[in-house]
Amino acid sequence: MAVLRNTDWSSVGPVLRGGAVYLRYPQQADYAAWAEVREESRGFLEPWEPTWPPDDLTRIAFRRRLRRYANDIKEDLAYPFFVFRAEDNAFIGGATISNIRRGVAQACSLGYWVGERHARKGYMSAAVKALFPYVFDTLKLHRLEAACIPTNEASKRLLAGTGFTEEGHARRYLKINGMWQDHILFALVEDDPWR
Repeated sequence: MAVLRNTDWSSVGPVLRGGAVYLRYPQQADYAAWAEVREESRGFLEPWEPTWPPDDLTRIAFRRRLRRYANDIKEDLAYPFFVFRAEDNAFIGGATISNIRRGVAQACSLGYWVGERHARKGYMSAAVKALFPYVFDTLKLHRLEAACIPTNEASKRLLAGTGFTEEGHARRYLKINGMWQDHILFALVEDDPWR
């Protein structure tokens, strides 16, 4: 698993490779594929995500999203990645390292999603694992956190299967699909056996 770096993040940024996938920063040219996968997977994704704004899938909203991503990267707040299937460059989902806390914490949060037709094929597990060297070696963070709704069995399996440890239960932790939802908390730290 190699991390290829380009010093001008706006052109392509780092490319993270792992198994059958690669990850890179989102680009304007990704809009059509992103919107198609999101729209066709709407019913599959909505139970696990914050409420989608009415204009979420528009080109204008995508441009706003890219501007926010650029600012987050510049400020070391978050690093968004789109996930592609390596064999044919098909767009399949996204993964974001966010809520970066420096200082004594050196921690961040992981969020991810995959299009319905690409789910349960191992792609997102490969993508999550491909992020580990970037989080721990490149960003020099100590702790990677993730959370999922207790009924999201696929996400619980993914996190446990990629080496995360379940750490607890947070009441009404995140507002998902319009409701404050309990979450199961998971974490991976740099000296866990992820390599």
